[in-house]
Amino acid sequence: MPRTGYVVAALFACSSAFAAPPSTPTTKTETQSLAAVGTPFAVQREQVSGDIYHYTFDIRVGSAPNARLRIHRVVRERAPGLPRPSSHAILLLHGDFATFVTNFLPGKGTPASSAPGLAPYLAAAGVDTWGLDRRWTLPGTNDDVSDFGDMGVDQELGDVAAALAFARATRLVTDGDGGRITLGGFSHGAELTYAYAAGDGRHVSAIAPIDIYYDLAPADAALRDFACANAATESAALAAGQTDQKNQFFIDLGVADRQDPDGDSQYFPTSNRGALFWFLGLTYQFAPYTPLYHLAAPVLDSAGNAVGLSATSEDAASAWLAGAPPHSSMREQAELDAIWCGQTPRAPLANIRVPLYYLGAAGAFGAHGLYSTTQVSSTDVTTHVVQRLGDARQGEDVGHGDLLYGKDADKLAWKGLAGWLLRH
Repeated sequence: MPRTGYVVAALFACSSAFAAPPSTPTTKTETQSLAAVGTPFAVQREQVSGDIYHYTFDIRVGSAPNARLRIHRVVRERAPGLPRPSSHAILLLHGDFATFVTNFLPGKGTPASSAPGLAPYLAAAGVDTWGLDRRWTLPGTNDDVSDFGDMGVDQELGDVAAALAFARATRLVTDGDGGRITLGGFSHGAELTYAYAAGDGRHVSAIAPIDIYYDLAPADAALRDFACANAATESAALAAGQTDQKNQFFIDLGVADRQDPDGDSQYFPTSNRGALFWFLGLTYQFAPYTPLYHLAAPVLDSAGNAVGLSATSEDAASAWLAGAPPHSSMREQAELDAIWCGQTPRAPLANIRVPLYYLGAAGAFGAHGLYSTTQVSSTDVTTHVVQRLGDARQGEDVGHGDLLYGKDADKLAWKGLAGWLLRH
C-alpha cells in the first residue's frame, strides 16, 4: 500500500508537470531496471543507507531518441515508499562529464566509490534533495545521438523548469508542500542555475551555485578571452555538423587508473596513475578557467609535478572520471562558453532577487566566482570560498571536485550549505 501510494503520487506529479502526459504510464518500483527507452514513465527505488532512499524517474518528453528526463530524489523515508515530510528542498544540476549520481551520489555510481555524496548528506540533514540529468547523459537505443544538435541552453532551461515543476507537484502530494524550492548546481550546472533564475525563475525560492562564474569581472579579461576562443572553436565544429562531444578521454583516464595504475598511459608520458594526478592536479595546463584551476588539490614534488592528491582519494577521483557518460552536447558547450564571453544576449543577473549561496573552491573558480554574486539584486547573499592554504599556495589548495569528493568535504563545504538551506 505505501509503495503503491508513492507511485500514484509520482504519476500525479508527472501529469501536473507536463502539458501532455502519457495516457498509459508504466511503472517499476524497487531495484528493478528502469523501463526501456520507449516507455513513457518508469520509477526505480533503491536504498542508499538507513532510511535514506534514492528514487529515479524516467519520463519521455518527446519522440526524439534522447527526449527523456531523468529526475532523481534522495530523501528520508518514514515507511517504505513514504518520504519523511520536509519543508526544505533543493534540486541539483550536475557538471560536465558527469551525471547526478556521479556528482552527488557517487557511492551508488558505476564503478562504485567510497565517497558518500552530497545528496545523501543533505537528505540526512532534512533537505529533500532532487536532481536532473541533462539529456546528453541518456543516449538512446543503439547509442543514437541524432538529436544532440538540439541540446542547447534553451532546451536545458526548459527541462530544468519541467523538473522543478515535477518536484513541486510530487512534494505537494507526498509532503503537503508544493512551494518553490532552491535550485543549485555544480560547475556548468551552476551556470545553468544562474541562467534559469535570471530568465524564468518562477519555481525557485533561492539558488545555490557551486564553484562557477557567470558574469566575469573586468579584471578577468584573460579568462573571458579564453571563453571566447572556446566558443568560436565549438561554434565552428557545430556549424560543420559535429553535435556530439565525446567524453572518452575522461573515461579512459579513470578506467586505466583503476585497472592498471602502474601501466603506461596512452595519453601522457607517465603511468596511468601519474596521468590521473597530472590531469586532476594541474588542470590549468589543459583548461585555464582560472590561472591555477585544478579539479583536485595536488601533492606537488619539488619540480612542481603532481604526484598525488591531498583532499580526494584516488579511488573517488578515478571513479568520477570512469563513470562519465560517453557523450555530451557540443551546442551546450558552445552556448555556455558564449555566455562567459558575453556574446549571447541573456537575461541579466540583476533579475535575480531570491537568496543566493555561493560555494567556491580556492584552487578552482573560487574567488573569481564572487563577482557574479555582486551582480544580482538579491539582498540575501552568502558566499563561502573553501580555502586551506595561503594565497601563495593556491595551486595546491582545494580543487573543483574536492567540494564533492574530498575526504572532509562534509566539514569544509557541505555543512555550511546544509545549514543555509535549512534557514531558507
